Amino acid sequence: MKKELNGISYTDLENEIISLGIERYRAKQIFNFVHNKKIMSIDEITNIPKKTREILAENYTLNKIKIYDVFESKEDETVKFLFLLNDGNIIESVIMKYKYGYSQCVSTQVGCKMGCEFCASTKEGFIRNLSASEILDQIYCAENYLDIKVKNIVLMGSGEPLDNYSNVLNFINLVSDENGHNTSLRHITLSTCGIVDKIIELSKEDLPITLSLSLHSPFDDKRQQIMPIAKKYKINDIIEAMRYYFRKTNRRITFEYTLIDGFNNRPEDAKELRSLVKGMDVHINLIPLNPIKEFNYGFDGNKELEKFYNLLVKNGLKVTIRREMGSDISASCGQLKRRVLPKKEE
Repeated sequence: MKKELNGISYTDLENEIISLGIERYRAKQIFNFVHNKKIMSIDEITNIPKKTREILAENYTLNKIKIYDVFESKEDETVKFLFLLNDGNIIESVIMKYKYGYSQCVSTQVGCKMGCEFCASTKEGFIRNLSASEILDQIYCAENYLDIKVKNIVLMGSGEPLDNYSNVLNFINLVSDENGHNTSLRHITLSTCGIVDKIIELSKEDLPITLSLSLHSPFDDKRQQIMPIAKKYKINDIIEAMRYYFRKTNRRITFEYTLIDGFNNRPEDAKELRSLVKGMDVHINLIPLNPIKEFNYGFDGNKELEKFYNLLVKNGLKVTIRREMGSDISASCGQLKRRVLPKKEE
């Protein structure tokens, strides 16, 4: 089976082409065409001899995804992409424009096995992991389509990144390579439900990325009601792993906290949150709930968000309310795909 040329690190590419009888210096030329010129086929690597291209084609393939559909928000400049994979599966990705540049939220799996009650992307179940090249090509496709350069990357689309650990790590190394996209590691955020052993493993990789924990409740019994993975990993164990990550990387931790009115916005929730994060540099990202058919709880608009925000601030926590972007195009993970695909198939 051929390897994916757009999923091989620069160092591995150097070593592999030497074993194929190709000069080492060709690696930089090949890597540049794949990751900067974003070619669609090996035949387009025109700065190497034809014989070299033939050797590459015999041993490698380019795993390129395609744009299935694009939705542009009329409320802001958010753009939602549905991407078609070579096996026919569909994934989602979102481009968001901020004052400091473009951010992209990418998917790491087709579906998700975490089963969070309020998340649309898990309702189809888990289908498969994405390869590093499939994660990376979400960025290249969006950049080509919009003629932009993505500055910030958030691994927070469909899937649990730490459940696809090796491919995600390969992606991070690829997208941050100075010979390629050259994204600063400090501009990459990885969101996890809290897979303790993988958080510890990531801590040892010496990668100064931002780690974001999907917490949503500071109490085990409450968290288990909405996040099945919480039955395996207890909050105290997760927090200890996050503390370890903080000590190893000295990077601020983000806690994602989706507000569910009457469930996780009580005074005791704020007090317990303060206790959990003591001694860490932590930022709480308060998120408005995006209701789905299976979990249609809500809140009284910004009123409940503001009330809980003020409660957290009074408890000495650093908090922001996530700005809702692209709500008119169902920009939250999994929502658009579930809404659009049945109509396409009719």
